[in-house]
Amino acid sequence: MTAIRFVAMPTSDAEHLWNGGRDAYDRLPETMVSDGDGNPCRHCLKNIDEGEELLVFAYRPFQELQPYVETGPIFLHKQPCRRYTAEEVQPPMLTMSPDFIVRGYSANDRIIYGTGAVTDFDRIPAYAETLLARGDIAYVHVRSARNNCFQCRIEKAKAPILEETGALA
Repeated sequence: MTAIRFVAMPTSDAEHLWNGGRDAYDRLPETMVSDGDGNPCRHCLKNIDEGEELLVFAYRPFQELQPYVETGPIFLHKQPCRRYTAEEVQPPMLTMSPDFIVRGYSANDRIIYGTGAVTDFDRIPAYAETLLARGDIAYVHVRSARNNCFQCRIEKAKAPILEETGALA
């Protein structure tokens, strides 16, 4: 079994937008008011409550431009929020839909063909573990099954570094 972790968008990306930065299409984010249903923040990985302001913008969760780069609309709390830290736990926002697209990517950010599958919410961890056990898959995206919007990334959990105590066993 491959241990996994759920990874939110980097805080540096969120701060860029909170500080007036432009999105993947070189546009300023739009401000909207959440209707309370289906507006998941990609930084804290929680739903944005009804009446709260949010930013909607084009996001590209890849470092370099290349043919397999996917860009699409996502949401972010307009006011800074804490980044999701319970990485070993499936994020609360993933309970908002019965299923998602789960797809594997190579270390050079290419889609691994044949890995994308509409996956029931409760099967996401198991399918991600199966994909990440493969040597050709570096990470996994969770995307909306209806709109293909990026939700979060799943990676192999890093093993903890054990400190040497100097004691002999």
